[in-house]
Amino acid sequence: MKKAIFWLLLFAFLAYSGIKFGMPYYRYLAFKADAKEISRVSLENEEGIRDKVFERAKELKIPISKGDIEVSRTGRIMRIRTSWFEVVDILGIYRKTLKFTIDTER
Repeated sequence: MKKAIFWLLLFAFLAYSGIKFGMPYYRYLAFKADAKEISRVSLENEEGIRDKVFERAKELKIPISKGDIEVSRTGRIMRIRTSWFEVVDILGIYRKTLKFTIDTER
């Protein structure tokens, strides 16, 4: 019985840790894909694109401000760049700061 409880607690801890680490990476990958899509299909000016990217960041709860998003156009090439940090805390025992950077162009 003790062995089963130990394995159950270990499994619960691993699942909890996986979710805590997995969510920031999920948000990063989703935001990166959305930024690429916005840069590819948007016909707006740089400020309009920045607004769209910032709105998506707010929806995904990414900790950036509108000023952190750099949008530039060189001829027909649109470039979106931004970065942010997220801190993952596992029960106060382990803390890890993750840095995410998006630099996409079409």
